[in-house]
Amino acid sequence: MSAQELYALTPLAILGLGSMALLMLGAFMPALGRKTLCLIGAGIALAAGLTSAFYSPEVQLAGGMISLGGFSLFFTTLSCFTALITLLFSVGYTARRPLGDEEYPALVLFGAFGMAFLASSTSLLGIFIGLESMTLSLYVLLASNRADRLSGEAGLKYLVVGAVSTAFFAFGLGLIYAATGTLSVAGSMHAISASGSISNIGLAGWAMLLTGLGFKASLFPFHLWAPDVYEGGPAPSVAFLSTGSKAAIFAAFLRLAFETGAGWATLTPVLWAMAALTMIFGNIAALTQNNIKRLLAYSSIAQMGYVLMAVIAAPSSGGSPAVFYILTYVLMDLGAFGVVASLSDKDGDLGDIGRLKGMGYTHPFRGFVLTICMFSLAGLPPTAGFMGKFGVFYYAVKSGYVYLAAIGIVTAIISVYYYLRVAVYLYMTPADEASAGASMPLVPKADLSGHAALALVAAAILLLGILPGGMLELISAIMGSPPY
Repeated sequence: MSAQELYALTPLAILGLGSMALLMLGAFMPALGRKTLCLIGAGIALAAGLTSAFYSPEVQLAGGMISLGGFSLFFTTLSCFTALITLLFSVGYTARRPLGDEEYPALVLFGAFGMAFLASSTSLLGIFIGLESMTLSLYVLLASNRADRLSGEAGLKYLVVGAVSTAFFAFGLGLIYAATGTLSVAGSMHAISASGSISNIGLAGWAMLLTGLGFKASLFPFHLWAPDVYEGGPAPSVAFLSTGSKAAIFAAFLRLAFETGAGWATLTPVLWAMAALTMIFGNIAALTQNNIKRLLAYSSIAQMGYVLMAVIAAPSSGGSPAVFYILTYVLMDLGAFGVVASLSDKDGDLGDIGRLKGMGYTHPFRGFVLTICMFSLAGLPPTAGFMGKFGVFYYAVKSGYVYLAAIGIVTAIISVYYYLRVAVYLYMTPADEASAGASMPLVPKADLSGHAALALVAAAILLLGILPGGMLELISAIMGSPPY
């Protein structure tokens, strides 16, 4: 391995070595406390992200398993950003609901390492290693509140689902390797579709891959685990699962889509049906939810349908709409779960949506951020979600998927009801009436790090909605496609 390749691996090295360093630091300096350890972890994630964004050279192949070109560096930076925001949310949250000591921030960093490795992999084996590195961290993070039965239940459910999806994914990799004799993503995908359509063994392998990826990304019909896991897991851990892991999975999905070539058309009907049913089910199921975390779970399922629509059109659109929408989704869901974490007390996470009554007045900043996130998830201007959905629908129609785009538009209109319902609870009940209710719990005081993270996320959502040009040009340059 050359010196330039080693230099290019610096962001991954910072995340991996930083995770181990945090474990050692917590073991030998127990007096540091959870707050300090989370802040140190956030500093490590920030250092890795800045290195990836500004100082890492682009290397097309490092170690024969990963690429560190613009696409990979973008998603590595996004993984680091997700870990940074998650740890900032965790500083105040762990003071009320302990999530472990040094192992918690160490696992967040190691999870970000797995996400970055997954997004950068050019080998089927590398994709598997990155996927499992990420998932193993999430198993423990979801069950990290040992005093909460629901947290343990969420971790166990995700473990069972993860084990099943891993088995499918590994079997799919084995079938593709048996058919092609290579683990290279480019080599294997080209080989199974050399005739213009995917071979029978290749189709069987892709079926297994789609099952494994469908579980991880909570696509219909592999989504049933998501509401229970989202409801039971600690809010910061669920934020990390809902955003960073989904972004990394779809980064790998995009790489597979581009390398499949002409054979992609063979897979399109199945993916079309999965995207349509995911959007329909996620949005309709969210209409009746009275628990904010379950509402966000079904919302996340629906959002994955929109991302999958963009991935289907990626070979003809260049992939820029998919990448931009993944970025906006990460910001929107991070902000929403960050507010949930900020409003959660020592007795449990914010659950019943009725607890939000009047909080737009009593806690104006957190109410404002949650409203911005709901508007963006609904695709309303002037937020990033509007620009993201516009690009997804526009390129779906341009690529010939008119009916799929129509389903997406209709389900997006339906989603406005339950997203704006949150804003109604925040602002349509007077503050004095809300505070008079004896059942209303005390809201935790604001912590500086959590508010800084929320401010950063809200500013990014508004900036990308009002002035998206710079980011669109960057993504278009990375993807080698014209901006929209």
